[in-house]
Amino acid sequence: MRLNVELSKAYRLLNHGPTILVSARYNGKQNIMAAAWACALDFDPPKITVVIDKSAYTRELIEASTTFAINVPCVAQVDIVRKVGTTSGRDLVETDKFSEYGLETFSATEIDAPLLKGCVAWLECKLIPEPHNQNTYDLFIAEVVAAHADERVFSDGHWHFEGHDELRTIHHIAGGAFFATGVAIQA
Repeated sequence: MRLNVELSKAYRLLNHGPTILVSARYNGKQNIMAAAWACALDFDPPKITVVIDKSAYTRELIEASTTFAINVPCVAQVDIVRKVGTTSGRDLVETDKFSEYGLETFSATEIDAPLLKGCVAWLECKLIPEPHNQNTYDLFIAEVVAAHADERVFSDGHWHFEGHDELRTIHHIAGGAFFATGVAIQA
């Protein structure tokens, strides 16, 4: 069910502004966190930006490994998003969020970062070091080196959620509230 997405179309996986989960692995440690501020930056090569706070454990792993994954969760995963978004990987001394919450993963194709099963899209990213942006604005820039999507809701470079309400992407609107991507409007 996983469709490889042409890198020239990778930006479309984030263009509608979904909440994302950022995952990273370094030296045998891994973590996943929720993030709401991510967007496409460029087409060729495809680049994205994401804001990751200085206190985030995932940030530490990203800075050490120089890679991370963007996982695009869906309505069926809103409880997972809440859990990983409200706990710190630093607080889990003998485990990690994947084990703690029973999260299933699969391997990325181009980087060493866990990809969360059940999401509707995944972007494998290599960090483009920009120390000033990272330290001043918590803004990370990365090149997308591989992109994948659930073919039930993304094909031919477009999202199509009709008939798959549980697979609609979610959007955080503050205070722990989310909404789901709505109905497509044909122009």
